[in-house]
Amino acid sequence: MVDPKLYRLAELVGAALKARGLMLATAESCTGGLLAGAVTMVPGSSDWFERGFVTYTHISKREMLGVNGATLGAYGAVSEPTVREMAIGALANSHAQVAVAVSGVAGPSGGTPEKAVGTVCLAWGAKDALPVTETQHFAGDREAVRSQSVERALAGVLELVSRMQDARRGHP
Repeated sequence: MVDPKLYRLAELVGAALKARGLMLATAESCTGGLLAGAVTMVPGSSDWFERGFVTYTHISKREMLGVNGATLGAYGAVSEPTVREMAIGALANSHAQVAVAVSGVAGPSGGTPEKAVGTVCLAWGAKDALPVTETQHFAGDREAVRSQSVERALAGVLELVSRMQDARRGHP
């Protein structure tokens, strides 16, 4: 079943990237490929989606994206420093100019007092720029947390591409 809201967001992301000649890479943990799946629901996404990384374990984050073991040790997988390095690694290990990274606790278990179920960290980056990060606290079951994560990730890509366009025009 295709979620119409996610489909529309993915269409908007695709149109924005394609209009600027940019390609996207995704780096996912808790969403397990749902973000790349949402993007590739859109016909013609190969014009603007370069590749996706599903890095569910610490080892895969280190091996595929170059996330520093010290970062994972100090902050854990669900942290802004980790998703920042995931986004940087997705850009370094692809031909994309834009990347989005997601890592979180989707539940129903795995939460801690510091990082409750629904805690999701996201990062959006572009070549030659430091990624922007944020932490969200989504409500609902595993499916709801993952869906909201994909929605926020796509919305953030649109925001990043808009900021890139504004910067080219000389606006802050």
